[in-house]
Amino acid sequence: MDFTNPAFWMAVLQIVAIDIVLGGDNAVVIGLACRRLPERQRKLGIIWGMAGAIGLRVVLILFAVTLLAVPYLKLVGAALLLWIGIKLLLPEQEDGHNIEAGTTLAAAIKTIIVADAVMSLDNVIAIAGAAGDSKFLIIFGLLLSIPIIMLGSQLVIKLMDRFPIVIVLGGALLGWIAGGMVVTDVATKDWVAANMPTATWIGPVVGAILVVVVGKMLAARAQARVPAMEDLAASHDKPSASSGNK
Repeated sequence: MDFTNPAFWMAVLQIVAIDIVLGGDNAVVIGLACRRLPERQRKLGIIWGMAGAIGLRVVLILFAVTLLAVPYLKLVGAALLLWIGIKLLLPEQEDGHNIEAGTTLAAAIKTIIVADAVMSLDNVIAIAGAAGDSKFLIIFGLLLSIPIIMLGSQLVIKLMDRFPIVIVLGGALLGWIAGGMVVTDVATKDWVAANMPTATWIGPVVGAILVVVVGKMLAARAQARVPAMEDLAASHDKPSASSGNK
């Protein structure tokens, strides 16, 4: 580790850029998953989500080179990201019952960990590549991602509370990442490069559009069922109310 070596500082700059760009993805997921939590639970969700993201990166960094060579791993990850992105766009179910805060927090943490397991792979591989054999730079990259993820997730939550369109953009971002993973998997990237080189940017666009379109369609269906459920509940309540007046 030579602090006077320009290559060292170039690697530092690369790692900072990687953490800002890819760490923002984790911040979006944490923000999306925690947006439905009560105010007091949001901070816990952010803290646990951040801890899960960092913990997963520490584990994955040990196997970064091996994981990079596993065929179809990114395809599986992309499918999970698409599912998470669509699910996060669905409206909150309001059935008139108080949802226990602990259960809601656990569900948010579960979503965060699943998404982090997928997205942390790219971050870890990028950091490992930029750091080379320097353990110091690897640790530096992991530590730097902590404030980036935490501050980023808090900002995302505030933006979603004020501008609901941010939720749609967040889901689209997950679809974008998933589309990019599909065309860069070990099993597909050679074929894509030889037969469809434009897929490297078409794939992310298709993934983003797919999440938004499917998510909006399912959300519209869910909202359309709400009046029918309310009418059904009202029809059941009327006989009981009349019998209570007798």
